Amino acid sequence: MLESFAPRDTLTLLYREHAPWLQAWIRRRLGCRQQAADLTQATFCRLLEQGCAEPPRAPRGLLATVARRLLIDELRHRDVEQAYADCHAALHGDADRLTPERITEAAELLHGVLALLATLPANVRQAFVLRRIDGLSHEEVATALGVSTRTVKRHVAQAYMRFYACTFPG
Repeated sequence: MLESFAPRDTLTLLYREHAPWLQAWIRRRLGCRQQAADLTQATFCRLLEQGCAEPPRAPRGLLATVARRLLIDELRHRDVEQAYADCHAALHGDADRLTPERITEAAELLHGVLALLATLPANVRQAFVLRRIDGLSHEEVATALGVSTRTVKRHVAQAYMRFYACTFPG
């Protein structure tokens, strides 16, 4: 019977049947009702973007996987924000002066970095994130991606070149 449903109908049914479970599942892991509600919403938005044409065979597994990936993305973004704030404080010697202007500046810089990362080819972006954000060695990145260490070094260098070109144009 579900095969005749349109993609939106499938997602609506999935939401009705599993959103409360997903929100409770996330809340148990995060300990925050508001964050759990936001992440639940983001999970279904991601599925809507991807186009869920057929009901998944294991809906809770799919929902948990998508939510886990979104949470990892959020944690990476927070790590980048914190690293920038720490670096800025170390360079400018004003670690104790966190002002709204500095927070706005850091957020704008982060959005720029994320936008630039989005323009990189997927393999280059993945190698760069694993190396620079996750802190893996070149060898660990190579193993994770199933490529040579030399390829990883080339991808990371390519990402740095793109960042450099945007930072110092001309």
